[in-house]
Amino acid sequence: MSSPTLILYADGGSRGNPGPAGAGVYLTDMHGNCIAERYQYIGESTNNVAEYASLILGLQEAKRHRPQQLIVRMDSQLVIRQVLGEYQVKKPHLKKLFDQVRELLQSFPTVALEHIPRDENSEADRLANQAMDERADN
Repeated sequence: MSSPTLILYADGGSRGNPGPAGAGVYLTDMHGNCIAERYQYIGESTNNVAEYASLILGLQEAKRHRPQQLIVRMDSQLVIRQVLGEYQVKKPHLKKLFDQVRELLQSFPTVALEHIPRDENSEADRLANQAMDERADN
C-alpha cells in the first residue's frame, strides 16, 4: 500500500554534548493524521549525531509506507542544509551518516526537505526525549 504524500518530522537530542542521546520520528499524512511514531535510544552521542540518527530512523520508517512524495521537516538547520548540499559535511563520523541519508533518500520518487522552528517539531522532540528517558528501543 503506497501513500501519495507523507510528512516526516524527525528530531534528535542529547543531554550533554556528548551525553545520553535519542531520536524521535513522527510520520503523518497531509491532514496531520499520525501514520507512525518511533523512537530510539542511541547511547552516548552528540546532538548532531542524534539529529542524523533521527533522520535515518524516519526515512527507514517512511520507506515502509512507500509514499509518492515525502516531506521531511526538521528543526536542525545543520542537517537540513548539509543534506541539501548548502553546507559541507567535514566531520568523518557525520559523513558516514550523511551518506546513509543520501542513499535512503533515493528510495523516494519525490522528497522535499524543510527547516522548521523547534516549536513546530514538538511531537518528534517528545519522542526523542522519551527515548532518552526510557533508554530503550521502540
